[in-house]
Order: sequence, then C-alpha cells, then structure tokens
Amino acid sequence: MKKNILIISTSLRKGSNSERLADEFMSGAKAAGHSVEKIEIRDKKIDFCRGCLACQHTGKCVIGDDANTIAGKMLTADAIVFATPVYYYEMSGQMKTILDRANPLYFADYRFRKIYLLATAADEYEDAVNGALTGLNGWISCFEKASLAGTVFAGGVDKSDEMEQHPALEKAYRMGKGV
Repeated sequence: MKKNILIISTSLRKGSNSERLADEFMSGAKAAGHSVEKIEIRDKKIDFCRGCLACQHTGKCVIGDDANTIAGKMLTADAIVFATPVYYYEMSGQMKTILDRANPLYFADYRFRKIYLLATAADEYEDAVNGALTGLNGWISCFEKASLAGTVFAGGVDKSDEMEQHPALEKAYRMGKGV
C-alpha cells in the first residue's frame, strides 16, 4: 500500500551528513512506490513555541511562520522521518523547535503512525544518539497511535565527505524501502 511519507531534515548545513541519510531513506521509500516529501528547515522561518497553548483550542499556532505549514504536512503523513545531527548528545535545537511547534497536532486526528529517526554524530559510539532518542520518544509518547518504527545512526562523521562510504547509508535506504 502506497504511503505518504514526510521527511524533515533539521540540519542547517546544506549537504550535511544527516541530510545524506534522509536522501537515502527517501530513495528507498520511492523505490518501494511511496510518495515522499522532504522538507529542509534551513530554508524556513521557524520561531520558538511561546507556550501559550492557544493551538489546543484553535488547532493552529498563533505564530504565522513556516512551522504551521510543516505541522499541517505532519498531520496528513502516514510516516514522519526526522533527520538530525547530534549536538552535545542530543537532537539539534532546530529539531526540538519543530517538535515543540507541532503542539497543534496533540488534539488533532493525525494520520501518522510510524516515526523514524536518522541521526549523525562526530562521536562514533552507538550510545551517542541516546539523548536524541529520549527526546523524540518523549514527543512520541504524547501521540498514542504513533510509535518509533526505526532508527539509523551514523557515528564517527563530522565533515560531509566522511559520509559517502558509511554503512548507515545502506541501512537508511533499506529502512526507507521497508516502510
């Protein structure tokens, strides 16, 4: 069955390692016949959540920026893929801001069921991604119909050219193909 997949690439660096993982996931998903859209937030205007909770009454954030459009796309996606660099053993601040700004979805009839995490870090150890996983799982726990469906971590990469032969690229492709 064809699925609507939304990939949110949260690195601010064009051609980043996490974006490479996102591109491989997208290639796999498209090869499997799914509809895929990738959003690169480096080109977007996204302010911080103000915590006013108006969105819980209106279904839309009062801040008029690109986060509203992204949340709307999240609402109608069957699967959401977050791609992030790991900074100080946590997801990027940009990714956290997107999660916070998705608060209008909390009471909505969202379609997504599967959430994926693609992460990269200079640290080569697998546990370097644990902070990002903890944060994302906290967000997912607020959406009872959704679950973490998979994670791909590429450790030991810092510069963009270090990613090309990394085995995580093949893992991301296979995960995308298996959505």
